[in-house]
Amino acid sequence: MTETLVILALVVITALGFDFTNGFHDTANAMATSIATGALRPKVAVLLSAVLNLVGAFLSIEVALTVTNAVVNIQNSDGTPKPELTADGGTALLIIVLAGVIGGIVWNLFTWLLGLPSSSSHALFGGIIGATVAGLGWAGVKWTGDGSKLDGVLGKVVLPALMSPVIAGIVAGVGTWLIYRITVGVAARFTDNGFRWGQIGSASLVSLAHGTNDAQKTMGVITLALIAAGEWSDTEDIPFWVRVSCALAIALGTYLGGWRIIRTLGKGLVEIAPPQGFAAESAAATVILTSSHLGFALSTTQVATGSILGSGVGRPGARVRWAVAGRMVTAWLITLPAAGLVGALMWFVADLVGGVAGAVTVFVLMLAAAAVMWQLSRRAPIDHHNVNDEWEGAPAPEPARTGN
Repeated sequence: MTETLVILALVVITALGFDFTNGFHDTANAMATSIATGALRPKVAVLLSAVLNLVGAFLSIEVALTVTNAVVNIQNSDGTPKPELTADGGTALLIIVLAGVIGGIVWNLFTWLLGLPSSSSHALFGGIIGATVAGLGWAGVKWTGDGSKLDGVLGKVVLPALMSPVIAGIVAGVGTWLIYRITVGVAARFTDNGFRWGQIGSASLVSLAHGTNDAQKTMGVITLALIAAGEWSDTEDIPFWVRVSCALAIALGTYLGGWRIIRTLGKGLVEIAPPQGFAAESAAATVILTSSHLGFALSTTQVATGSILGSGVGRPGARVRWAVAGRMVTAWLITLPAAGLVGALMWFVADLVGGVAGAVTVFVLMLAAAAVMWQLSRRAPIDHHNVNDEWEGAPAPEPARTGN
């Protein structure tokens, strides 16, 4: 086996690892509110989300081959790698991709350990941006595009990150307020049961959209690596085994459930009643699907969190825990630079050691970091048994009522 093939294998394994962390990190986006309101039992919720993520991963590959084109200059417009990065058999590009994906994985695991919902997409972009800067310099990053349209890191990542949670929050807030106004005088037992059924539908739509969008990113990374190594040449399609493996990885991660983040979104921000959950999930699904149509690299995590906050603001008498929200916003703001720093550091280590040994070294460092964070998480484990326990220091919530 050649040096290039060994590094390629490490890239594929690492990318699938990222896809797996993406699955369990983002399960909360679709299912946290359904679990919190009792619309779905925890294990049923993650199973439903996993199945829909699996299905969604097969629905589209439209932007998979050019997913990194929005932020870095390592590909041509058709998805093929830059010739100067493949002169050595593709090793230079493979090391950048490997280091970048490791940056995304480490940040995903760190925020999961803290129970903070952060964007897996931004973690991946941040890691790749950091590794690209380390390997190619600042000119390797597409910061603003050519000015003809919203493009680059600013137009495709930063601006949507600032706008999307605000828009989702407003939509969810208005929707929640209208729901409570419309259902005044209707017995709570009827409205709650009805909205729980509605939650199942809206949460399913978010899961399907997540699988369609996020699985494409990993498919694109793996296919780019295959093309760079000379193992694939069709820039119009994705190898079938790549589609299957990415779909299975994200679905498996989703099924295992990121319980720590589910708990934060479902119990930490607001005490969610079924009407709120329905409004939040519907708002999230609307914003995600609209942004996907417009081609923005939107964070489903930020949209889901903004929607839940909006549902809290829109419900009369609801208590929003702004301290928890503040920690989430802090995580959002530092995701790109933090993942970028890890990606850059991994590139420097790989480059310092050199060749296959460098790639193996950063791969082992990633495994060690993952093992440490897993052990730390066992000190206060959260799973489907205690995910709905009352939030620390919170008074027992009164039953939500929409009428007399």
